[in-house]
Amino acid sequence: MNNQDQILEILFKEYDKLKSEQAQRIGFRDNLLYVTLGLFGTVISFAVSNPSHYYALLVIPWICLILGWTYIVNDEKISAIGKYIRYQLVDKVKARTNYPDRDTLFGWEIAHRNDKHRLRRKVQQLIIDEITFVCSGAIALITFWLVVPQPPLLVTLLSLVELLLLLILGIEMYIYADLARGR
Repeated sequence: MNNQDQILEILFKEYDKLKSEQAQRIGFRDNLLYVTLGLFGTVISFAVSNPSHYYALLVIPWICLILGWTYIVNDEKISAIGKYIRYQLVDKVKARTNYPDRDTLFGWEIAHRNDKHRLRRKVQQLIIDEITFVCSGAIALITFWLVVPQPPLLVTLLSLVELLLLLILGIEMYIYADLARGR
């Protein structure tokens, strides 16, 4: 095996490892939605079981923030892996093989981004993510403000900080949505 073959073998092993990490991150990211919904159900059932438990609604924005940020980080890494494969790994393999068309090397990495329905699906996913992680937290805050008359000032300030952080999370979700098509 010559040096070129060894380098190619290393690059293909790198591709395999990257795809494995990407698949693991996709599974983890997608499960975060189910965990979030389960936690919402748990907190809401506790909060509505007794008027003295309404303060539990203030936990939901923190759930949204922590799991929402974890969701974004994993989603960004999933996209970054794909981008690395499309822009750098493909070029490394092309340079080692003199393959004429880089768009057909690891073709799936580009093909699925050119689907005519991709933008619609990505926008729909962004909406679902915003509803799950931002709107749910905001609804919990609004509900708290409606059902708890005159909470202590510190609690009110905390809830306003939660709202601000939820808005920041919503902006970050939009920024990292990866709505682009093609390579």
